[in-house]
Amino acid sequence: MRKTISILLACLVVGTCFVPSAAAIELQEATITYEAYGAVGDGVTDDFSAIIAAHNAANAADLPVRANDNATYYIGGGAKTAIIKTNTDWGNAKFIIDDTNLNDADLWRYVFHVASKHAAISITTVTSLQKGQANLGVTLPMACVVVVTDNTTRRFIRRGANQNEGAAQTDVFIVDRDGNIDPDVPLMWDYDSVTAMTAYPMDEDRLTVRGGHFTTLANQAGGKAYHERGIGVTRSNVEIADVTHVVTGEGAQGSPYNGFVHARDCANLTVRGCRFSGRKAYAKDFDDSLMGRISGLYTKRGTYDIRLHRVANAAFVDCRQMNSILDRSLWGVMCSDFSKNLSFEGCEFSRVDAHMGAYNVTIRNSTLGHAGITVTGFGTLLVENSTIQSNAIVDLRHDYGSFWDGEIVIRNCVFAPFAGQGGAFVDKLANWLRGAAIVSSVNDGQWDFGYPCMMPKKITIEGLVIDDKKHPPLYFGPRVFDHLSYTFGFKRETYPYAKTQEVTIKGLSIKSCRPLLKNKFWSLWLLRDTKVICL
Repeated sequence: MRKTISILLACLVVGTCFVPSAAAIELQEATITYEAYGAVGDGVTDDFSAIIAAHNAANAADLPVRANDNATYYIGGGAKTAIIKTNTDWGNAKFIIDDTNLNDADLWRYVFHVASKHAAISITTVTSLQKGQANLGVTLPMACVVVVTDNTTRRFIRRGANQNEGAAQTDVFIVDRDGNIDPDVPLMWDYDSVTAMTAYPMDEDRLTVRGGHFTTLANQAGGKAYHERGIGVTRSNVEIADVTHVVTGEGAQGSPYNGFVHARDCANLTVRGCRFSGRKAYAKDFDDSLMGRISGLYTKRGTYDIRLHRVANAAFVDCRQMNSILDRSLWGVMCSDFSKNLSFEGCEFSRVDAHMGAYNVTIRNSTLGHAGITVTGFGTLLVENSTIQSNAIVDLRHDYGSFWDGEIVIRNCVFAPFAGQGGAFVDKLANWLRGAAIVSSVNDGQWDFGYPCMMPKKITIEGLVIDDKKHPPLYFGPRVFDHLSYTFGFKRETYPYAKTQEVTIKGLSIKSCRPLLKNKFWSLWLLRDTKVICL
C-alpha cells in the first residue's frame, strides 16, 4: 500500500496527464514502467514524453524503472531530457533515437541524464592549493568529487591543425567530509590562484543502468558544434551494463558527437559488457596531402561513442566496439580529458585516448585497433596481456607535446603494427611510411604547451612479441622510439624536451627477424643519453 501511495503522489508531483489504472499500479507497485505513463513502444509513436514522465515519477517515489522487453521506443527531437536518479533496467527493449532532422538546439541535450540527488556546492574560501596537498581545509556534508580551475594559467596549449590557446589549469580529485584528499586521486598542479572550485557530492548507494539496444539515426546537417544525444552521467558510483549502441544513416556530412556515454564531474564509474560503435569522422580544415597525413597535420572533426571529462576512477570491463577496430575511416571510439585512474579490462576498442592529461592508465587483456593508445599525462601507464594493432604501442600525443610525467610498463603484449590497412590508398601509404615504434613521441622544443614537456622517465618492456611479418618494402625493423623533431633537430630547443632516462627490455621476439632499432637514424643523437638495456 505504501508503494501504491508513493506512485500516486509521484504522478501528482510530475503533473503527468496520464493516470495509470489501479490494476496497473498494483501489478507494478515496486517498478515504474514507461507504458504506465503512455508509452506505446511500436517504434513509430514518439515515446519521449512518456519516458521522461516515467523517470520523473520514479525519481519522486524512489522506485526503479523497467522497460518492456518486447517494445521499441521511438525518441524524437526536442530540447528535453529524461532524468535518471533510480536503478533502470532496459532489458531487451529497443530504442530508436532519431537525429536525422534535428537542429543544433535539439542536439546538444542528453537523451538520458544519470544525475545525483544532491546539488553541487561552490567552495569560495579556498584561494590556493599545492600539488600533493593532503587536506582541502574545508568540511563538507559528505564525500565529494571536487573540480578546481585556474583561468589565469593555461595548460595543454595545442599545436598542429587543431591549434588553440589551451585550457584553464584543471584538476579533479576526491575529498571526504573532513576535507582529506584521497591520495590515489591527487592534485597534479600548484594553484597560486583558484578561479573556481565546485564540490559534487558522491551518492553513497550504487546506481545501475542496464540493458537496452539503442539505434541512432545519424544527423546529416553537418554542424560544427559537438552534440550529445546519448547517456550523460554526472553522478558518482554508477554502473552502466550491457548497453548496445549502433549508428545508421551516416552520410557525406554530419555533426560530431561527444559520446553516446558521456561522463563528467563524477567518480567511480563502471561500464561493463557494453557494445559501442566507431563513428564516421567528417572533414574540417586540414591538410589532406600525403605529407599532411604523415606529419600529423591531417585531422578531422572526431566523433565518439565514449567520452570522459573530469572523471576519477573509471573502469571499462568486457566492452567492445562492434564495427571493425581496424577501419581507418572510423574515428577512435573513446576519448578523455582531465581524468584520473582509467582502467580497461578485456576490452576491444579502436583506441584508448587521453587528450588533456590522464593520471594512471591501465590496459589489461584487451585488443586495440588502428588508433592504438594515444595519451598524455602523469603517473603509470600499464599495458599488459594485450594486443595493439597500430603503428605504435603508445603514441604520446604530438599535439600536446608528447608529454608523460611518469613511467610506461608494457608486459606480455603483442604488437602488430601493420594489421590495419583499411582506408584510402594515401592512408595506407602514410601508415607504411610511419613504420613501427614501441613509443612514438614528437617535440622539437619550439612550442610552449603550458608545462615542461618530458618523455616518460623510465620504460619497462617485458615479454613483447612484435608481429611485423606483413611489413611494407624498405622496412628496416621496429624502433623503440619514433622521435622525430619537426625541424629534424637543427634548431636549439627554446622549450627543452626531457628525454627518457632508461629503457629496459626483456624477452623480446620480432617475427620479421629485423633488428630492433633505437630510433630513426637521422635523430638518433636526440636520444644519445637514453640507456636501452636488453636483457
